[in-house]
Amino acid sequence: MNTIDKAMAAKQASFKLASISDQKKTGVILRVAELLKEKQAWVLAENQKDLEKAKAENISQVMYKRLVLTEEKIDGIIASLKDVAGLPDPVGHVTVKRELDDDLILEKVSVPIGVIGIIFESRPDALVQISSLCIKSGNAAILKGGREAQYSNRALFSIFIDAMAEMDSRFTNCLQLVESREDISELLSLDQYVDLMIPRGSNDLVKHIQANTKIPVMGHADGICHVYVDKDADLDMAVTVSVDSKCQYPAVCNAMETLLVHRDIASKFLPKVAEKLVENNVELRGDEATQNIVSVIPATEEDWKTEYTDLILSIRVVDSTDAAIEHINTYGSHHTDAIISKDAGACDAFLATVDSSSVLTNCSTRFADGFRYGLGAEVGISTNKIHARGPVGLEGLLIYKYRLVGNGNIVADYASGKKAFTHKEVL
Repeated sequence: MNTIDKAMAAKQASFKLASISDQKKTGVILRVAELLKEKQAWVLAENQKDLEKAKAENISQVMYKRLVLTEEKIDGIIASLKDVAGLPDPVGHVTVKRELDDDLILEKVSVPIGVIGIIFESRPDALVQISSLCIKSGNAAILKGGREAQYSNRALFSIFIDAMAEMDSRFTNCLQLVESREDISELLSLDQYVDLMIPRGSNDLVKHIQANTKIPVMGHADGICHVYVDKDADLDMAVTVSVDSKCQYPAVCNAMETLLVHRDIASKFLPKVAEKLVENNVELRGDEATQNIVSVIPATEEDWKTEYTDLILSIRVVDSTDAAIEHINTYGSHHTDAIISKDAGACDAFLATVDSSSVLTNCSTRFADGFRYGLGAEVGISTNKIHARGPVGLEGLLIYKYRLVGNGNIVADYASGKKAFTHKEVL
């Protein structure tokens, strides 16, 4: 099938998928976990083909790290599948039940969005996370992975197809895989079939999608995350959290890119944290105040605006919590930002005023993740302020509909005053 045919098939499948029981949706996800374990050697062999191709094409180290699958990663993927399977069914929840009149009842109920187009780069584990969440939430999905992960994506996709075929014919066509660059352009034009686009990849990819489709887009273009070390911070804690935020996995969107340090503790803190960061091979760039305390490359204005996704960190000394907040709201990407402080007032001000989808106190920015937030997994992280924000799990893949049940009621009776609305909350 071409892209249009796949989109049309996914649209029709989405109507059937909305009626499949949670037991069967969960059954598919658990069967995928079983098949992934059974076929682990084959999946790793297919992944190796991608890795060899990536080396030959001199792919960046950041992309290469994201591409690698290992037995440990597959165990993590299986654990994630089981977590998603174990989540309550998100479909059909009545969030509002209101009596408009004694024989006229209104309900607001959660329903799947429909067809979700998801474009992701490099990480084949993303295909599993996305597919499992879409199945659990009753959504059809059109998946476009990067060509660098072509063999891995095909292998993982085939496992989903096998698991769904075993379970129920109504799953047919609810997952579609497209592969070429041309498919992306065509997919972005199919607003009559695709209800939501979720991009996971580089800034350029996200911005291209946002600029070239009428389909609503949920995601984030940048991951410029900050840790602010306040004058009342526990300095040992601040070192530990800063190093984890930068070094635990520097290639991801919730890794720290800029470290902000209060001037009052800069001379004590910066040598401590710089030593640990340099031990972890981090290249340090700093403003003039930082340069006067530790050895760093001079930072430029561009550094405050840069998502490195690498072992590079910019450092700035600030005069106050308000100055840190102003810097974050000016240069940040509204993704994830943290404060390290024992001052409850400073923490409260930071949490209330930093305009980001995740704001944290005394912990690593790396916690901003669907799995770690208990969402089972995530389809991505959104910095949008409409529909869903932060790590997007099952709830972000749902919308709602109103259901009104009457008994021959007509508006004329209420407009004329013959009847009056009761507007009584039932739920």
